[in-house]
Amino acid sequence: QVNLAESGGGSVQAGGSLRLSCSISGNTASVYCMGWFRQGPGKIREGVAGILSDGTSDYADSVKGRFTISKDNIDNILYLQMDRLKPEDANMYYCAAETSTIGGCNINYPLEYTFWGQGTQVTVSS
Repeated sequence: QVNLAESGGGSVQAGGSLRLSCSISGNTASVYCMGWFRQGPGKIREGVAGILSDGTSDYADSVKGRFTISKDNIDNILYLQMDRLKPEDANMYYCAAETSTIGGCNINYPLEYTFWGQGTQVTVSS
C-alpha cells in the first residue's frame, strides 16, 4: 500500500510559479513510477509529468519547458515545479504512483497508476 498526499496548490497570477509536493508513505520502496495529473470540472484527467525510479522523466507537450518533475528519494517527496503558469494550467492536480513494473507508466493513460492522492487546487489568474 502506498499513500500519497499533495500540497502546495494555491492562487498565482499568470507568469508566476508554484511548487507542488506529494508526500509518499507506506511501502515506498515498492514504487516504480510516479506522475502528476490534472483534471478540471467535467473534463478527463490528463497527464502532466511522469518519472520512473531511474529518474527518467516525461512531460505533456503543453507543459514542456515550463514544468519540472523531481523526486526526493530520501524524504520520499515528489515535486512539480511549475513556472510561467498560464490560466489554462488552472486545475486540480493529483499525484499518482504505480508499483507494478509490467505496466507502461505512461502519463497518457492515468488508469495505469494504482495509487492516488486527494489533489491540490491550482488557480491562475490572468
